[in-house]
Amino acid sequence: MQSRSGTSSSTLGSTLERYRTSVSILKKGYVQESYRIDKIQRYDLCLLTMQDISSVDIAAYRDERLAESNPKTGQPISPATVRLELSLLSNVFDVAMIEWGLIDENPVKRIRKPKLPPGRARRLTPREDRLIRSYCVVHPNPELFSIYVLALTTAMRQGEILGLRWDDINLKSQVAHLTDTKNGHSRDVPLSIEARKAILRLGPRPEGRLFTYASSGLKTTWRSMTRKLGIQDLHFHDLRHEAISRLFELGTLDAMEVAAISGHRSMAMLKRYTHLKAKKLVKKLDAGKRVSRQQVMKHFIPYPAYLEKGHDFSLDSEMQRVLVTFPDFNSVQHPIISDCPLQIEEFAKAILCQKIAVTLADGTRLPEPETHPHLDDMRVTVYIDPLSKEHQPVTESPLSQQGTSQDAVTR
Repeated sequence: MQSRSGTSSSTLGSTLERYRTSVSILKKGYVQESYRIDKIQRYDLCLLTMQDISSVDIAAYRDERLAESNPKTGQPISPATVRLELSLLSNVFDVAMIEWGLIDENPVKRIRKPKLPPGRARRLTPREDRLIRSYCVVHPNPELFSIYVLALTTAMRQGEILGLRWDDINLKSQVAHLTDTKNGHSRDVPLSIEARKAILRLGPRPEGRLFTYASSGLKTTWRSMTRKLGIQDLHFHDLRHEAISRLFELGTLDAMEVAAISGHRSMAMLKRYTHLKAKKLVKKLDAGKRVSRQQVMKHFIPYPAYLEKGHDFSLDSEMQRVLVTFPDFNSVQHPIISDCPLQIEEFAKAILCQKIAVTLADGTRLPEPETHPHLDDMRVTVYIDPLSKEHQPVTESPLSQQGTSQDAVTR
């Protein structure tokens, strides 16, 4: 692009620099905005004088950015990123017009903004939660586990967690006072038992920061962890969405109370979670049923299991050794020695009942059953129903084509 007029010697590049040193520096998000300014200054658009720039030039910049890829990830530049850059440019042109008298209009306001995709709704699966907790517990930096737990139990943003200081924590009143939040309003966040334990394991101190992690360091650690664990497309910020979802799923908090915890200033931002309220309606529909029956049926539900033929040369050749694994609970194999499919089924149901009961007794959240694929000829996935009573043989049994219960064990 070449300058078409010499009516003003102020180029967009020099104006961006002036904006950085006199306007951006006063903002809370100065670091991020300064990085955005650096990015924009690499383009030919910044060689034009402020008077020469038209909406056509801004639209060309928009389209150029949308056609590029992120050099780190190889993914296309997101519409959200381009919208943020255009918003910055619009602010620069507004200040240049209203306060500095460099131009007569703001060309950014006349162009179409990139359409935003639907908001992320990535939920953390029970398996991912277990993997991450196990990883964090043995990580060289013990802070990682506490950060993860706080993110899941308080719905705090990453910056809010890393900015916590010991004088912000009141263990007697069980709250964390946040003075430095994204929207500029302070708030008190209630700390659950799990959150308080996560804080106490750090070793309370009279003053100073809770965590030594910087934002960039935590980002690097998170990426390394998810890569090693084979977890795809899980951002740290997704933990905030998960935490807010869980707050709604408790069924005891209304939207205003959740907003008070999460720090949302607009109820519209919480509309994406309203579908979770359907879970509360189930309790009302079953209000006339016995509470004990409701609780049993709620917890003792079918779970997938891996069934695999085992080998034990000390056994009679007519007996078979079956290894049963419930992947949603752990990876421990449980051997069952029997030549009767129905007996194998009963043993598997007993193992599952014990796992559910122990999990409930420990006060741990029961995992949601996940979908597991058919594996191979020697190891298959079936579903075990701990409450089934009927025994109806099924065809193509995974165990040497011997029947198992249709109700209790299904493909």
